[in-house]
Amino acid sequence: MPPANAAADLPSTFLDRKDLEQTITELFPTAWGGLSPIRGGGVAALAQLAQLDPISYGCTRNHIDGAVSGLSPYIRHGVVSLAEVRDAVFRWLEERGYGRSGQRAEGRQLAGKLINELGWRDYWQRLWKQRGDAIWNDQEPLKTGHPPGRYADALPADIATGRTGLACMDAFAGELLGRGWLHNHARMWLASYVVHWRQVQWQAGARWFLQHLLDGDPASNNLSWQWVASSFSQKPYIFNRANLERFAGDRHCRGCLLAGAGCPFEASYETLQQRLFAPSPVGLDQSLPAPVQRLAAPAPPTRSGPLLGRPLVWVHGEALGPANPALRAWPEAPALFVFDTSLIAASGLSLQRLGFLYECALELPVSLRQGDVAEQVLAFAARHGADGVVTSAAVDPRFELIRRRIAAVLPVQVLEPEPFVRLESHPDLRRFSRYWRQAEPLVWRRFLMG
Repeated sequence: MPPANAAADLPSTFLDRKDLEQTITELFPTAWGGLSPIRGGGVAALAQLAQLDPISYGCTRNHIDGAVSGLSPYIRHGVVSLAEVRDAVFRWLEERGYGRSGQRAEGRQLAGKLINELGWRDYWQRLWKQRGDAIWNDQEPLKTGHPPGRYADALPADIATGRTGLACMDAFAGELLGRGWLHNHARMWLASYVVHWRQVQWQAGARWFLQHLLDGDPASNNLSWQWVASSFSQKPYIFNRANLERFAGDRHCRGCLLAGAGCPFEASYETLQQRLFAPSPVGLDQSLPAPVQRLAAPAPPTRSGPLLGRPLVWVHGEALGPANPALRAWPEAPALFVFDTSLIAASGLSLQRLGFLYECALELPVSLRQGDVAEQVLAFAARHGADGVVTSAAVDPRFELIRRRIAAVLPVQVLEPEPFVRLESHPDLRRFSRYWRQAEPLVWRRFLMG
């Protein structure tokens, strides 16, 4: 099948998953790899949601074989929302009797870790919305004692290909490249190795992760890398072999050729601190967060406006689920999802990421195209005689640029999805703990009030 041109709708029916992979390979010839074993779409998301066990999650989440939710790729692309997962946790508690007044405190304590982790994602998203593309910059000075120029700006090839000779790091890289997903602890270990042992800029590692992670979004990804690097935390994150074996067992170490004297992680934390970091510059108070960078607020998108009789629904990559408020408001309207070719090229997105997006979109009542998003939306609207465009709100600053281009030709209405938590307009985002002191009581109010 020849690749579809930018003006044509992309294929939407396939013989099997192998046929889908072949088609995507032809449509995006520069994309690396193959489909992930993790399937995209609402069916797969609901299957994961049905297996959710908040108690087991809280008890075992730090272990590589722990009961993690597996929902992050679906949350990232709006297949399920933070609000839906929050409510699923509350239903789980209610169904097991924790909804009774005398057991509410116990239920809150048992499931608190999962709700807390959902709060972290909401926090990262709020920071992205506040700071925009500035999340690619250091939010604070490094606390490593090294100047920024000490760190290389490119990821070494042996890390990128999983050929460092360290069995643990190479296994994590292999899972990233082959599966498009990593346990959060593995992400922390790998990021720490890249930044602190190999002295590579965190931005290089963040770009690498975003190429391959199915759940990769710049907010959670970049700011987590900065937490490890110490440009958005009070100290750099490091680990040692004992920590790795505690949470991953000896699966990597027992077959590693460097498990003896050559293991760079075989040391106490005190020894590693001395090896990896220089004394902090005298007189620099590194314990306080940097001032919040207030960016100029963009012109607000249209939340209400002229009544549209024949709108087009524009579906984007943050809202690829049935809860998309634009799809729900206009179920019979023509709808379009566009693969943003300039973003794909600039980011070097892997085929597994593109395949996941494709599978998510295939379960929705949308047409598929590739090219310049604004141009494709306007052309599709013209084909259907649409008198405006309806879409859902997004956090990515790129969304606002595209919306403005569309709005120069047709009115655009932006509908808000249900938030994870409703806060005052300017919550304190200098640290997660400050945000969570405001947010946590409001998140739990629905459960506590019955």
